[in-house]
Amino acid sequence: MALAGMLGTGIPAMAHETGACGDDLEADRPEARALAARRVEWTEKGANPRSWREVKVLGFNDFHGQLSPRTVGTRPAGGAAVLASYLKAAQAGMEDRTVIVHAGDHVGASPPASALLQDEPAISFLNLLGNAHCSSWWRMNPRCNLVGTLGNHEFDEGRAELLRLLYGGAHPEGPFLEDPYRGTTFPYVSANVVDARRGEPLLPPYVVKMLRGIPVGFVGAVTRTTPRIVTPAGVAGLAFEDEAVAINRAVAKLKRQGVRAIVVTIHEGDRMTTYEGPTNPDLPGPGGSIADIVERLDDEVDVVVSGHAHSFTNALVKTSTGKTVLVTQAFSSSTAYADISLKLDPFTRDVVAKSAAVYTTWADAGPGLTPDPKVAALVKRAEDAVAPLVNRVLGTSAQDITRTVSPAGESALGNLIADAQRAKMGTDFAFMNPGGIRADLDAGAITWGELFTIQPFANDLVRMDLTGAQVKTVLEQQWSDPARPRILQVSGLTVRYDSSLPSGSRIVSVRKGGVELDPAGLYSVTVNSFLAGGGDGFVELLNGANRVVGPVDLDGLVEYVLGFEGEPVSTTIEGRISQVN
Repeated sequence: MALAGMLGTGIPAMAHETGACGDDLEADRPEARALAARRVEWTEKGANPRSWREVKVLGFNDFHGQLSPRTVGTRPAGGAAVLASYLKAAQAGMEDRTVIVHAGDHVGASPPASALLQDEPAISFLNLLGNAHCSSWWRMNPRCNLVGTLGNHEFDEGRAELLRLLYGGAHPEGPFLEDPYRGTTFPYVSANVVDARRGEPLLPPYVVKMLRGIPVGFVGAVTRTTPRIVTPAGVAGLAFEDEAVAINRAVAKLKRQGVRAIVVTIHEGDRMTTYEGPTNPDLPGPGGSIADIVERLDDEVDVVVSGHAHSFTNALVKTSTGKTVLVTQAFSSSTAYADISLKLDPFTRDVVAKSAAVYTTWADAGPGLTPDPKVAALVKRAEDAVAPLVNRVLGTSAQDITRTVSPAGESALGNLIADAQRAKMGTDFAFMNPGGIRADLDAGAITWGELFTIQPFANDLVRMDLTGAQVKTVLEQQWSDPARPRILQVSGLTVRYDSSLPSGSRIVSVRKGGVELDPAGLYSVTVNSFLAGGGDGFVELLNGANRVVGPVDLDGLVEYVLGFEGEPVSTTIEGRISQVN
């Protein structure tokens, strides 16, 4: 096992940062989890139930390599072994007519037990869910019970590593737990990711499963915003088409094959902040959201398993022609799954009734009391492999230091990270994208593993020079996506903004030491390589002069914590960022 290089002071080349996904704070509310378990139902009018054949789809999303148990509120939940136990219990007696589907971001932004092993254990976990018909030599087998699709995080390390993870092959830092590594035993499908030069799909757009003698099509897609939220190198040579257009093209091919029952698994979604019964189509979000996509889908689509928002969805949503589509999303990180029941008419081979509930994978109740032993053994091997590095204590924290932001968008943890990056590169300012801060720092001992979980992407730090005018432009680009403003965490300067002003003129003041920046003056700035490449829409950073590439961002944070030399680390929200309106 080639772990020697990882167990020193550095980390292996791994995922680049993306800023799209963030945990939904509603997800930790017990009442939200209880409401999610209500079943939503739809039945075709006039349908005769006597001949129906029931099949199941079990959907989950945004696993993010969450092999180990975690908590929801104050209760233990999730982890791969617990999730596996729930999924197996949910299909008991229906194993030959159940398909397990995931909606992307299965890897990337992962805890160390998966990430330090190139997320191979996360794929191995999925393989353990497969039936006897799943194999690496015939992934498209219609009787295999697994289907996956791509999320934006699958592109963190680029096309070559993505394809290696799916189809097998040795990694330069490997072998890890599996030797040789063979990739998946089931298909990943994606209709809207295309090789830009050849115009051909990167992966099969769909797969057909035979369930109780009836063909059921599964079409995959990923948010078309992926190029804006993944480092440019990660998507080089690829095009991301409009989701609905690409899905409908695949559906047309399925229809020509006589397939009438169709499930879409897509890495795009919204947050349902309230639950108002079985027919709540009011999913928020302008163009690109799941509601917009569903509205434009072919009427042959019956179910959409969604993701990306790390939240809950269980709704009956209408297409533009009035077709009712069942849309689900099961929170994130192994803590829930969608239990979807489909009733098929053997004569029309179409879905005539459908229902879903989103169940939390509590570890202290039900199937969670008996975690799957094979998956648990895999998790232990992964945790043991990385333990020497992960458990190294670097310092202590006087209090919880969290990502929770002020009304203006400033967080204590963001301040800590930005300060660490500015100190490491010796610059006037530092900017940190909030999507790159993946966890909170708890009070008490600070371990290497905790800091890795907070910053898991192995971005390089980049020093550059910007004029005062360019700094202001960078800050204006916090609203480059009006639907999802991204307020940068800052060090070395104070910022005031007015979000009610027109785009391009929202920054009211930018000061260094209380003095307004000189538009023509030159200032040194530190950002990570994701931002330096124009990620999250901060394209002005591409114009930075005199670039110098420094160490990995995590190494800078580790060094900064060690610099407290036994004194507790302490930081607060200081008013570095404020808003007028």
